[in-house]
Amino acid sequence: MEAHENSPEKSGITTGSVATAASLAALLKLTDKAPEVVEIRTPITKLNVKIEKSKVIDDKTAQASVIKPTYNDPDVTRGIEIISEVTLTDNSGVVEITAGEGVGVVTKPGLQIPVGEYAINPTPRSMIKENLKRYLPEGRGVIVKIIIPEGRAIAPKTMNSRLGIMDGISVLGTTGVARPMSSKAYKDSLRVQIDVAVANGYRDLLFVPGNIGTNIAKENLEVEDDAIIEMSNFVGFMLDEADKESGSIDSITIFGHAGKLIKIAAGIFNTKQSVADARREIMACYSALCGADTKTVCDIFACITTEDVIKILDKNNLTDKVFTLIADEIVKLCELKYNIKFYVTIVKMNGDILTKDHAKQIPFKWKTTEE
Repeated sequence: MEAHENSPEKSGITTGSVATAASLAALLKLTDKAPEVVEIRTPITKLNVKIEKSKVIDDKTAQASVIKPTYNDPDVTRGIEIISEVTLTDNSGVVEITAGEGVGVVTKPGLQIPVGEYAINPTPRSMIKENLKRYLPEGRGVIVKIIIPEGRAIAPKTMNSRLGIMDGISVLGTTGVARPMSSKAYKDSLRVQIDVAVANGYRDLLFVPGNIGTNIAKENLEVEDDAIIEMSNFVGFMLDEADKESGSIDSITIFGHAGKLIKIAAGIFNTKQSVADARREIMACYSALCGADTKTVCDIFACITTEDVIKILDKNNLTDKVFTLIADEIVKLCELKYNIKFYVTIVKMNGDILTKDHAKQIPFKWKTTEE
């Protein structure tokens, strides 16, 4: 049995586990019990969860709250309070689940929850129901209302708005336990973007590394938000997932800043710097292939940033040649691996296009015509 306290060294628990524990504590409060810790069952284990506070509202309703434990993960929901309000009903054995302030509402198809419902995922819903049914008074049911006071405020720090979840955060989790520095949950959240795009009928998708690519794309292209897929550093994973939907996807345009995209030309499909940072080697190699002399190659190899490399290429009239060759190789490598048509557009930090010939081919209309 795992015990979870606010400790950065331990694994964490999901928002689904927090909501379940708060709900169970609220139900127990109605039966004159006010536990400081409750035991909940998750799909993989049992957890002891500390209750922050609980109170009786009237003879049928009680509230309890749990502070989500902190742990070694860049999760914006660490330390937030989740409240559950539980009301007894005469609907014997039935646990109904709803939500209030801070829990997002689904507005687009393609997610696990139907449009119009609160964004409480299937596993948390199941956990709440199964844990509370064990303690229901005979002949009674309950309505469970989940409230996340900080939910609306922290929602912009999540991907929810891109997925069509509005006005709050989601209650998530598939195992109940959040592992430190786990990339699986993050990858899963990225993958959902593909589900939403496909469900909304977008067949030409724009894959970007992150916010920089998204912002530059929206400033320069006529492209719907749901057709823009942020892949973070997980290029290979996201393309693998897209390939599973190849019957529903006609093309992928890889669009973004040179510093990330050039790595793909070297066969690097996880672009996290600590995993593979070969930018200067790649730029030096492609510059040499395009005719750069030894001094220029050495100068490029000594650069710290890609933007510095571009300045040297500009000075030597090599920018277009080098980035065209890089884009050619990205398309070649991707189309060898995946059954999808690929396009590439590489840009500078200010949005200037570095692959103008490739940019003319993409299936998205430019807002302004490049000279």
